[in-house]
Amino acid sequence: MKTMSPKIWLVATLLSVLSLPSLANSLPSISEYQLDNGMKVIVKQDHRAPVVVHQVWYKVGSTYETVGNTGLSHMLEHMMFKGTKTLKPGLFSKQVSQLGGQENAFTSANYTAYYQIVGKQHLEKVMQLESDRMRNLVIDDAEFNKERKVVMEERRWRLEDQPSSKLNEQFNATAFMNSPARNPVIGWMTDIENYQAGDLRDWYRQWYAPNNATLVVVGDVKPQAVLALAKTYYGHYKPEGISNVKPQMEIEQEGLRRIELKGATKVPSVQLGYHVPTLVTAKTDQEKQEVYALAVLESILDGGSSSRLPVSLVRKQKIAASANASYNATDRLSTLFELSGTPVAGHKVSDIEAALLREVDILKTELVSQQELERIWAMDEADHVYYLDSIQAQASIIGSLVSVGLKPDTLDHWVENIRKVTPQQIQAVAKKYLKRDNLTIATLFPDGKEHSGLKAYTGRL
Repeated sequence: MKTMSPKIWLVATLLSVLSLPSLANSLPSISEYQLDNGMKVIVKQDHRAPVVVHQVWYKVGSTYETVGNTGLSHMLEHMMFKGTKTLKPGLFSKQVSQLGGQENAFTSANYTAYYQIVGKQHLEKVMQLESDRMRNLVIDDAEFNKERKVVMEERRWRLEDQPSSKLNEQFNATAFMNSPARNPVIGWMTDIENYQAGDLRDWYRQWYAPNNATLVVVGDVKPQAVLALAKTYYGHYKPEGISNVKPQMEIEQEGLRRIELKGATKVPSVQLGYHVPTLVTAKTDQEKQEVYALAVLESILDGGSSSRLPVSLVRKQKIAASANASYNATDRLSTLFELSGTPVAGHKVSDIEAALLREVDILKTELVSQQELERIWAMDEADHVYYLDSIQAQASIIGSLVSVGLKPDTLDHWVENIRKVTPQQIQAVAKKYLKRDNLTIATLFPDGKEHSGLKAYTGRL
C-alpha cells in the first residue's frame, strides 16, 4: 500500500491553481451532494476521454491515533484488500484488473483514500466493489497476522534501513511534542508488533462509516447519474456515532530544539523546521493571508530552478548538492515550514545549515522584488495546465481538501489569493514565524558503516 506524506500533497496543492479567465470559464463546476446517511458525494465532469476515477476518502489517518495505536490507519488500509463477507482475499484487485482498470490506496496524516480508474462503463461495478468493503470487511486472524509481518517489513524497508527517512521521522517527533502530528503514518515498530486483530476491527467500525466518508468521482459522467448510483450502493448503510476528535493543538515552542542521528550513509544532511499555521488552523482572514504569504515565501526559496536556494547554495556558492524548502498549507493540524540540504564533497553539513539560515535572514531584512512575485505567479498559472491533464489529480485534490474541512474549490482560488500577497507581508511572516525559538534542527551524520542491504519490500505498492 502507498503511504502518502503530507509533502506529496503540498506539491499537488501548489499545482492545483486556477487563474486564467478563459480556462476558468470553460471548466465545469463541482457538484456537491449529501446522502441521507451523511456521506458526501462530489462530482466533477471531464468529458475529454471515456474514463472515470472513483475515490472514497475516510477522515482518519495518523493524526487521529493515540499512544500505543500509531499506524492503525495504515494497517487497516492493508486489510481492506483481504476480503469481505462476499469477496475472498485478492479478488477485489483481480476484478478491477479484469475491467482494465487501476486501483490502489494510500494513508496520510489526515485521511485514508481508496481509488479506481476505469472506463466510464465500469463505474457502477467499482462502486459496488468499493461500497461492499465500507461495511462488510472481514478481518480474519490468520490474514491479519500475515499482513502485520508485511507491514513490519515495509517499515524496515522504508524507514529502518533508510537513514534519511529515519531522520525525518525523529525530526517530526522532536518538533511536535504533544500533538499527534508527531506520529509516523506507518506507526512505530513497537506498536505494530503489538497490534491485535480486535484493534483493527474496532478502528474499522469506528471510522469506516458513510458519515465519515466522501465519495469523489471525476471523469466522463453526469452528476445526477453518479448521485443515483451513490444512493443505490452507499445510501443504505446506517451512519455511525463518530466521536469528535479533541483539538490536540501543539504547545508553543520556546527555544531551539536540536537532534543528531548517525546512520549508514555516505552523505550528511540537515533538516530545519519552523511551526507555522495552515488554512485549516487559521482562524481569521489575517491569519489566512499569512498562510498565502508563507506559500509564496516557500516558492521564493524553492519554486523551480530559478528560485533562491538552488541558485544561491547549489550554483553560486557551490556548497550544496541539494537545497529545498517545503510547506503544506492544507494540513489538518499545525505544520512545519521546512528547509533541508546536503553538502557537496569538501563542505560540512554545518555550512549548509548556516547558508539556509542566511537565506532566512535575507527574507527578514530585504523586501522581495516585484519581479520575483511575477515569476511565482506565472509558474503557478503554467503548472495548472498540467494538473488539469489528470482526472486522478483533480479528484485527489478535491478529496484531500474536503477531508480536512476545506471547500472542494479552495485551490481554484489559489492564484487569486497569492496575488494579494505583498513583499511587506512576506517579510512580516518571515519575522514572525522563522525565528530561532520556533526552530527544530535535525542533522544526519555518516556512522562509517555500510548500508545493510535489506531486501526490497515486496508488499503492495
